[in-house]
Amino acid sequence: MPSGPVRAPAVVLLHGCGGPFPARDDQWRDHLLASGHPVLLPDSFGSRGLGSQCRNPSRIVTPGAARRDDAIAAAKWLQAQPGIPPGGVVVMGWSNGGSTVLATARAGRNDLPPGLIRGFVAFYPGCRFFLDGGARQWAPAAPMLLLMGESDDWTAAAPCHTLADANPGRVEAVFYPGAYHDFDSPGRPVRLREGLAFSVNGDGTAHVGTDPAARADALRRVPAFLDALP
Repeated sequence: MPSGPVRAPAVVLLHGCGGPFPARDDQWRDHLLASGHPVLLPDSFGSRGLGSQCRNPSRIVTPGAARRDDAIAAAKWLQAQPGIPPGGVVVMGWSNGGSTVLATARAGRNDLPPGLIRGFVAFYPGCRFFLDGGARQWAPAAPMLLLMGESDDWTAAAPCHTLADANPGRVEAVFYPGAYHDFDSPGRPVRLREGLAFSVNGDGTAHVGTDPAARADALRRVPAFLDALP
């Protein structure tokens, strides 16, 4: 909870495939708390006795199933806590957590309680998994902000362009030229990760690291999006 006045909406933060990533996730927790937004950070992996899943191609906790259930349960729990502003919460996540945001946001699922979730924020999600049947088969149940590095070679930007273009007025998408995965992590020089279960080029390698300009814009843009939600 913020130390000062509380403002709507409260926010659920969903970690990536590595599990909780304090260098990135905690900066967002602190940034949102400083703006007055209550924050909840559920751990979908540690709570099930699992470590990082980034190298695991056969995951049992996936964005479209257990993690989606976790996101909805977390939103229900958070909205029910004393001192939380009414009117719905926002679900925000990174990478695998961003994919969970897209899965949770899919309109037409009758298990998403009306009014529970006010908006969605997805950082570099795996959009290609939501193109089955065509981009128009997916639409968000509430306004969404999607933030992506144009050069991301872990989760490709092109499918996210397709999803956003199919949902004008519902998805505000920002693509940062030259930015890679984890562009919003502070103080992490770009490096090559190896041994990943999935990557754009299929060899298990992808670049990760800070893009200072993109990070600064995201830190400004997310609170502005929250403030503008109906």
